[in-house]
Amino acid sequence: MRRLIALAAAAILATAPVCAAEFTWSYSADVLTLDPHSSNNTFTNAFAGNFYESLVRMNEKIEIEPSLATAWERTSPTVWRFHLRPAIFHDGAKLTADDVVFTWERFNTPGSLNKGNLAAIKEVRAIDPSTVEIETHRPFPILLNAIQQFYVMNRAWSVAHAATGASDLTAQTENFAGRNENGTGPFRLVSRVLDAQTVIEAFPGWWDKPAHNLTKVTYIPLKSAATRTASLISGSIDATVELPLQDVDRVRADAKLQVIQGPELRTIYLGFDHARDELPASDVKGKNPFKDHRVREAMYRAIDEDTIQKVVMRGTAWPAGFMASPFLTGAPTDLNTRLPFDIEASKKLLAEAGYPNGFTVAIVCPNDRYVNDERICQAVAAMLAKVGIKLNVQSETTAVWSRRINSLDVPMFMLGHAGLPLADTYSVLTEVLHTREGNLGGLNVGRYSNPELDALTVKIAEAADEPTRKALIRQAFALEKADIGHIPLHQQPITWAAKKGIDLKQGPDNQLRLRLVTVQ
Repeated sequence: MRRLIALAAAAILATAPVCAAEFTWSYSADVLTLDPHSSNNTFTNAFAGNFYESLVRMNEKIEIEPSLATAWERTSPTVWRFHLRPAIFHDGAKLTADDVVFTWERFNTPGSLNKGNLAAIKEVRAIDPSTVEIETHRPFPILLNAIQQFYVMNRAWSVAHAATGASDLTAQTENFAGRNENGTGPFRLVSRVLDAQTVIEAFPGWWDKPAHNLTKVTYIPLKSAATRTASLISGSIDATVELPLQDVDRVRADAKLQVIQGPELRTIYLGFDHARDELPASDVKGKNPFKDHRVREAMYRAIDEDTIQKVVMRGTAWPAGFMASPFLTGAPTDLNTRLPFDIEASKKLLAEAGYPNGFTVAIVCPNDRYVNDERICQAVAAMLAKVGIKLNVQSETTAVWSRRINSLDVPMFMLGHAGLPLADTYSVLTEVLHTREGNLGGLNVGRYSNPELDALTVKIAEAADEPTRKALIRQAFALEKADIGHIPLHQQPITWAAKKGIDLKQGPDNQLRLRLVTVQ
C-alpha cells in the first residue's frame, strides 16, 4: 500500500536571524578532500555537507528532514519515488533527476570509499526531470537514513572538469573535485589552502530559508591542542569542535567562553589483522597469533578500561561492551557489558595459546583523530606489557593513518565508528563487521569474517518490523562479541567550546552543521 510522506519544508525552518556575522572555527585535522564521494572519514563527510546536499538530511537531533526532495513515497516494497524541489548548483545550473542518476553512477566508481551504506540500492533512475526512483535489491526500511549523505553532484560540471569518477585517496590521486566544489548547499567555496585554511561564504541562491546568520566562515585546522585552546582564549578563533579534556576547567573559568559537552555515538575500538598468515612488524614467524581466539581474549582481559576512562579520559568516556553505541537505533543494550579485567586469566590464556612470554607486534594509532587517541594507545601498550605483549605504538597524523587504514597494511590498529551516516546499528554491521566484499565492509580493516553474521545482516536490512529487526541485530552483535573480533573500549565525549553568544547546535553525531549556527 502506498504511503505518501510529504513534509512541508517551511514548517520545520526557523526564521533567519537579522544580524549577519563572520565565523572562524577549528578542529585538529584538515578535511581530507572536497570530493563528496571519496572519503569514509566522518569529519570530511560532514564538512562536505556544507556544499553538497542529498534528497534528505538530518538535523541536530538526528531526525530526517526533506532536503533536495520535497516528498517521497514507496510505490512497492523495493521502490521509493522522490520528488525534487527547484534548486540550483553554485554555478547556476538547475538540479535535475539526471544529476541524481549521475551521482549514483559516480558512487560506484573505484575511488568511492563511502558507498557501503548504499549497498542495498539496485538502481537509481529518472522518471522525469523532477522525479527519481530508487530501487533496492530487497525491502530496505531505513533507506532514508542510508541516503542522507548521498551528496548530489552536477553531471555537466563533473564532465567538464574530468571528475566523473570519485577521487581515489587510496591511490593518492585527486581530480578537480578534490580541491573544488559545485553543490546546491548553503555555502560555497571561496578559497582553500591545504592544511592552512578553507574559506566559504553563504550561497545566496540556496533554496532553503537560512536558520544561520553567517556570511563568511573560515575553517583553520590546528593540530596542536594547546594552540587550539590558546587561539580560543585569545579570540583569534570563535569556536573549536575539539577541546582537550584537560582544558575544560580552564575554558569554563573564562567569562567570555562556554563549553558544550555531551556523549558521542562513536565507539573507539582496537582491531586485529584476521587475514594474513604471518603478521608484519611482529616477532612471531610463520603464523598469525590474532587468529587464535585465546590470544584475542587474553588481550581483552589485560586492558583495564576503567582506568582508561578515569585517568586518560578524565571520567568523561562511557565504557563499551560491544561494537556500537547503546544510543544508536536498534542497539542491544543488554550486550553492553565488558569481559572482566583479569591479568592472571590473560597470562593463562596466552600460555595455553603457546605464548607464555607474550610476543611483539605493531599497533597503528592516530594522534590527532580521536579524543586522547595517542594516550589511549600508550596506556593499552603499558597494560599489555604486563602480560608480555609488547606493542610497538606507531602514532600517525590523521592523513597518514587514514592511508594506512585504507591500505589494510596494519597488524593491529585503533579505529572508531559512530554508526553514521545512518545513525543506526545497521551501519556498524555493514561498514565494520560484515566480510569485506563488494560495497560491504568498507571499514573492516582487519578483514574479520563471520558468514553467520553476514547472513543476519541481509535479514536485518529487509526486516518487516522493528521488533524482528532488533532481535536479528542482537544476534549479529552477540556473534561478534563472542568471537572477540575486536576489542571495544568506550564511547568518547563530544567537547566543543565557543565564545558566549554562539549557538552551535551540538548533536550526538559530533557534526557541526553550519546551516544552523548563529552568532550574536
